[in-house]
Amino acid sequence: MHGRRGLMAALVVLFGLVSAQAGSEGRAHKLTPEGLSKVSDYIRNEIATGKFPGAILLLQQHGKPVYCENFGVRDVATEISMSADTIFRLYSMSKPITSVLAMMLVEEGRLAINDPVSKYIPAFAGMKVGVEKKAEDDKISLELEPLNRPVTIEDLMRHTAGIPYGYYGGGLVNKLYADAGLFANKDSTNAELVAKITTLPLAEQPGTIWDYGHSTDVLGRIIEVISGKSLFQFARERLLDPLGMKDTAFYVADPAKWPRIAEPMPEDRAISPMTQVRDIRKPLRWESGGGGLVGTVGDYARFSQMLLNGGSYEGRRYLKPDTIALMASDHVGPETHVERDRNYYPGESSGYGLGVAVRTSVPPGTAWPLGEYRWDGVGGTFFFIDPEDDLFGIFMVQTPSQRGRIQLALKTLIYQAMGR
Repeated sequence: MHGRRGLMAALVVLFGLVSAQAGSEGRAHKLTPEGLSKVSDYIRNEIATGKFPGAILLLQQHGKPVYCENFGVRDVATEISMSADTIFRLYSMSKPITSVLAMMLVEEGRLAINDPVSKYIPAFAGMKVGVEKKAEDDKISLELEPLNRPVTIEDLMRHTAGIPYGYYGGGLVNKLYADAGLFANKDSTNAELVAKITTLPLAEQPGTIWDYGHSTDVLGRIIEVISGKSLFQFARERLLDPLGMKDTAFYVADPAKWPRIAEPMPEDRAISPMTQVRDIRKPLRWESGGGGLVGTVGDYARFSQMLLNGGSYEGRRYLKPDTIALMASDHVGPETHVERDRNYYPGESSGYGLGVAVRTSVPPGTAWPLGEYRWDGVGGTFFFIDPEDDLFGIFMVQTPSQRGRIQLALKTLIYQAMGR
């Protein structure tokens, strides 16, 4: 599917995954009680100093929880204790789920990662790339240039489609996306959102720059086009219901579940200068495959264990092991000549696969495992899968302002607790 480079990378990751599970518990790094107590102390101190109301951390190894703790409260307004059934906004932790749904269609031969997006959304064929040009008087204008090649499904999955989120301060194309208010109208369907995107220029030529944005939302729309169902309907039938992810949805429809919703501190609700943490009690038509899901730690644990198992869970296969390996291999490595934009969120020691960041080198001063893959959400949640140690971790919290700092500190403490 991805040529010799992609196949070899997939085989390397697959071999590591299989050998880690087969050779098993004796060789894996183990979490020590002393190390885990430091993890607990760190989270308790964050709550005590008012950074966030509460959190849940789950670490599961060899298919069993080795650490699962609830901290603090769901919401300082209600002071209801944090518990396993608490519902969190997942934001971009939706992306791996949507990517898995797309890879199901790939396995069925209904989609290919080298397909042009225009095969499913014809308007993509006519899209242009916005290029900034400076005149002699130093005025900058935007000129539209034709595509050097079509946008592909792989471009959507690895964020090289040239479709940004539209942060102000990121150039003229980004301003066009921001001014278009794509986040503002939560009543848009995926079809309507994509129709708006196709009226805008791309920020870069396809396949040239990793640029985080609405690509996975477009992928969600393609799933709808192929399946003839809404993204949520398809997700429920093929993944959520079979896995038992009963609380994962695009909003919390049942008022009886509303007290279970986790909230950030009252002063910590800004996602960006234009966007606040959304009220997930309100129904909405936009089923954002890139950032719209809500769910519990238990739901995401089932999804994570399925990935760690190589695509199966409780006797049911969702994807083949080589498909998981392909997703967890680097698709933006040096040989692809893909550049990294100024907001390259995976970081210097990681590449990016199909819906997840992938550890490709060991960060200085650490012994973190190669092949670890992961992603996080702007609301503060994150997860990681460590095939070498047959381990995954999920941290559930709602704190947009503190997420990067806390994620780095917690990952460091967790790996230190494993002697890494």
